[in-house]
Amino acid sequence: MFQGEDGAQLQCCVAVERLNAAGQATRRQVIRKASVILGRNEFQEITLRVHDGKVPQNYTLKEFKLFTKFARDGKCTVKVLPENTQVLISDCPPDRLGLFLKTLSIKHQAWQTGKPLTDREKLKAALPRSFEAISPLQQKDVQKANELRCKAPAKGLAERTNRKPEAGTGQQVKRSRSDCNFSPVKANPSKKPVLSLPATRKLNKEQAAVLSAVLSGKNVFFTGSAGTGKSFLLKRIVGSLPPKSTYATASTGVAACHIGGTTLHNFAGIGSGSAPLEQCIELAQRPGVLQHWTSCRHLIIDEVSMVEAQFFDKLESIARSVRRSTEPFGGIQLIVCGDFLQLPPVSKGKEKASFCFQARSWRKVIQANMELTEVRRQTDQSFISLLQAVRVGRVTEEVTAKLMESAYHQIEKDGILATRLCTHKDDVELTNDNKLQQLPGSVHVFEALDSDPALVKTIDAQSPVSRLLQLKVGAQVMLTKNLDVQRGLVNGARGVVVDFEPGKRGLPRVRFLCGVTEVLKPERWMFKSGGGLYLSRQQLPLKLAWAISIHKSQGMTLDCVEISLARVFESGQAYVALSRARSLEGLRVMDFDPRVVQADPDVLLFYKKLRKERLLMQASMDEFVGKSNKENRW
Repeated sequence: MFQGEDGAQLQCCVAVERLNAAGQATRRQVIRKASVILGRNEFQEITLRVHDGKVPQNYTLKEFKLFTKFARDGKCTVKVLPENTQVLISDCPPDRLGLFLKTLSIKHQAWQTGKPLTDREKLKAALPRSFEAISPLQQKDVQKANELRCKAPAKGLAERTNRKPEAGTGQQVKRSRSDCNFSPVKANPSKKPVLSLPATRKLNKEQAAVLSAVLSGKNVFFTGSAGTGKSFLLKRIVGSLPPKSTYATASTGVAACHIGGTTLHNFAGIGSGSAPLEQCIELAQRPGVLQHWTSCRHLIIDEVSMVEAQFFDKLESIARSVRRSTEPFGGIQLIVCGDFLQLPPVSKGKEKASFCFQARSWRKVIQANMELTEVRRQTDQSFISLLQAVRVGRVTEEVTAKLMESAYHQIEKDGILATRLCTHKDDVELTNDNKLQQLPGSVHVFEALDSDPALVKTIDAQSPVSRLLQLKVGAQVMLTKNLDVQRGLVNGARGVVVDFEPGKRGLPRVRFLCGVTEVLKPERWMFKSGGGLYLSRQQLPLKLAWAISIHKSQGMTLDCVEISLARVFESGQAYVALSRARSLEGLRVMDFDPRVVQADPDVLLFYKKLRKERLLMQASMDEFVGKSNKENRW
């Protein structure tokens, strides 16, 4: 079973504390590998069972408080009343914990619609003690819970759902609006909230196979063309692994931010990695950095196409040295993701940088090469075929004709102009500044609130939003966070500022191409820096969008985009730019020249070998299955 489907059971670290009247722990028991199970006792009351493999401890959850501020880090506390005992859960896969908490919340509310037995009735019943694991969430549980919520007065609602209104004692899991796994309670307790079953987008067969390989402990490299859901799958992988020993990294700050991690360079702690190996090993043994290397059991590397082979080899040697292990990568499980036909490593000097798969240690480290082939970003099959041809550097007459024809596409709508994708960062800043200045009216400046202003450079490197945002009515903007996927308010959604709210804050009202007009409020981004320190930036989830760089567009889906490929300087760059578009109708390519579409021959050869190996493996597997079926018949 995929880890996370069963909402009634957790495998994690648990501390059970007995509290005195002042709320201080008088006794504490720590279970490093505990099973936490939701069930029902002989009276159908919801019961929390903590099992250390020897003696189970049961806690009836008639009255309890939930503390879930750090649920995204795999931590939460269940305080059982009136026994005055608290169960502290930690190092739990976050997705699994979210589902567990939602199951607990809904099942408890559904149970409250029934009539609990009195102590006298329980004694008269004389039932033998029992414990049965709770059944999975069903629609009837949700309906019961919603009925109770609608009947509850505004004041009692927070108490009955064990939720902290503002400064209370218990609360539900705090998740971003984009996370549809957990949304049992709205922010405003006076409104009647509606509960729903966890609406997790299902993994397709290919994605499920990758997750299964990861959970089995294999070192996995998975790849796929743009829009096959690599980032989506990575987030699911991060949410399925224990947080304490899992480090999510990426080759760039923007990619790291997408998966809630840090840059690979930040994790490694060896600067640019250009120093000799002995010196790099010394740098990796500094107190703050060494802790990363020794506590890491699962290392995720996203956008691996931009990681240089020499750097990868250095990391592999460092891992073995500092972890004192002869196993590949020092025994760390590696989950590596990226598309080598997209952006290559940055060359230093005149010499061409080598790809990660050309590293000496690559074949020794990677145990499974897997490929995602189902494109989810685009739905038009002819546009998907066009992009696949561009990806491998094949430009037919038909592809050329379609892209040249796109120069005449009228993609402006409702005052929303096309975003121009640029190959160079300087062009982006110049275009956006000039266009903003040309607009009439006064400038509204929004300054970010950073957790540590002294580390503004570190935050800038990973943040998708800038410290200062200048806007005017008519400014072309782009959303930088998933706010409401169902309504089309997704990362990359295009819009135009129509006005500003009156008052001190003067928040912008934005009309989006998806038809929604919304007042944008500040959102918070969390970043991990060196030494495990958490940094944050609070800012409007917007950026100016007359122009954006190809590098910064990675992972984005754009509604209306204009591309000038005249200054393309790297293989894969044209493909990355074109594949950002949701559809051919929303794309305009200026001055197209077939010669700018290039795919690196080394990469093409690598993928050819990878597919050949996969087909051979599939053929031998089919042969094995066929033989065993034949033998079984006899």
